[in-house]
Amino acid sequence: MAIIVCPQPLAAEIGLEVMRRGGNAVDAAVTCAFVQGVIDPQMCGLGGCGAMLVHNPQGGETLLEFYATAGSRAREDQWESLFIREAADRYGYVLDGWVNDVGYQSVAVPGTVAGMHDALTRFGTISWEEAIEPAIPLARDGFAVTGFVHGYWTTDYGPDVVPNLQRIQATPAARAIYTHEGSLYAIGEIMVQADLARTLERLASEGPDVFYRGAIADAIAADFDANGGFITKEDLQRYQVNVTEPIRGTYRGLEVAAAGPPAGGLTLLQMLNFLEGFDLGSHGWPSTDAARLLVEAMAWAVADRDLHIADPRFVEIPTGALADKQYAAKAREVIASGVRAHDRPDTTQVCVVDDGGNAVSLSHTLGSASGVVTPGLGFGYNDYMNCFDPRPGRPNSVLPGKTRVTMMTPTMVFDGRKLRVCIGAPGGTKIVTGILQVLVNVLDHDMSPVEAVSAPRVDFQGDVVQAEARIPRPVCDGLERLGYTVNRRTLNYDSYFARPQVIVAEPDGFLSGASDPRKDGGAAFDTATK
Repeated sequence: MAIIVCPQPLAAEIGLEVMRRGGNAVDAAVTCAFVQGVIDPQMCGLGGCGAMLVHNPQGGETLLEFYATAGSRAREDQWESLFIREAADRYGYVLDGWVNDVGYQSVAVPGTVAGMHDALTRFGTISWEEAIEPAIPLARDGFAVTGFVHGYWTTDYGPDVVPNLQRIQATPAARAIYTHEGSLYAIGEIMVQADLARTLERLASEGPDVFYRGAIADAIAADFDANGGFITKEDLQRYQVNVTEPIRGTYRGLEVAAAGPPAGGLTLLQMLNFLEGFDLGSHGWPSTDAARLLVEAMAWAVADRDLHIADPRFVEIPTGALADKQYAAKAREVIASGVRAHDRPDTTQVCVVDDGGNAVSLSHTLGSASGVVTPGLGFGYNDYMNCFDPRPGRPNSVLPGKTRVTMMTPTMVFDGRKLRVCIGAPGGTKIVTGILQVLVNVLDHDMSPVEAVSAPRVDFQGDVVQAEARIPRPVCDGLERLGYTVNRRTLNYDSYFARPQVIVAEPDGFLSGASDPRKDGGAAFDTATK
């Protein structure tokens, strides 16, 4: 049996077809990712970055990190005088002129093309051309604009970020692709991306070197040089995927593997370590007792995240101490005494398990999308510079070649060496808290995957508890009596929260999965592959 889940139903169907033709989980994930970049163009694409966790039943787990890095022209103090405040949702920093949020200075060196090629070369069975091919006609002939793509264009995330309607028109080339001279495409209208189709065709025929060393690299470097960006041709030539081990821990006797710093896996392990000391299943969900424990776990781990998580190539991170279960036990004691501890959702995810037992959790993103498109290339770039701390001398400050903190957290859970859960999510700073709650729903509350991703959710980033409208009023009142400020939101299925994608393997080998209904959910499975 094979299964694939992601937020875009069409991409899931295409990924499943790859496995039906004999491809494995990595083949399906990479093919799906290229399709996602066409049909969800502000979430991900060739100008983005990400992380992929790969499980092989014989070879174990490998983490491929292809995060975007600051260009060589970036300087630690370049934005110090422009700093206004930290964003309210703790995703990024507000600067005068929004230079870190949109435009050429917001873009870091893209890693997606290198990451997809490295994954396919190491673990795939199909060719590079075969992986890219399904995305080309969707760009050349167009796709019907979905409600969620249109919804992104019209969403205003508040005073700390540029409105998306303005963002997608930040450069003339972007405006020409994503609007009709400033007017939005309607839901269901066909949007053609002819330049992107030609870029994909060139990438398929010439390989990733054309992106990092060839004609595409030349066009990128010239565009950024002309417009004050930080990326040079040498930055593209030097870009490398980091192949490493995931961070590991346990939860209730199960093994957990996730993407470690600068990603959110360490924060997730801390939350799980904290919750392991309580019988969550006895409280049920939603309930005040369960909500209190979740919020306290989030508060404690988020405080450590803000202090310690950064690019480990530049900053020493006390991973062992932070992930130690005794550290979590002491935190539980402190909170029991009455003392409390103190990325916007523009990313995408695909989870795949094939009938050979191979599994992939792939998170890839444009950050919040920079609004920059190089004329003639047809794809948007990340705005990954937006979450660097503009104040010099801090763990997450800007440095050339450095990547910033991300809460992307591709994760897998194992019972012995048998895969139990494959999970990941888009959702900025809410990714880890979303993954946490889905894991708790599956492992503690015995929910099915559909129930687990659909259940009402809370989030706490150290200030206000955000509660989905379906969280009962008595639960919110209970949290307020405990001293928390609670915002009971107006939407029942609120896209403020992360949108986890999850696959669960039962002891008999049966696979089931679900895609969060807070966005178009795509789940495709086949009981007769290979």
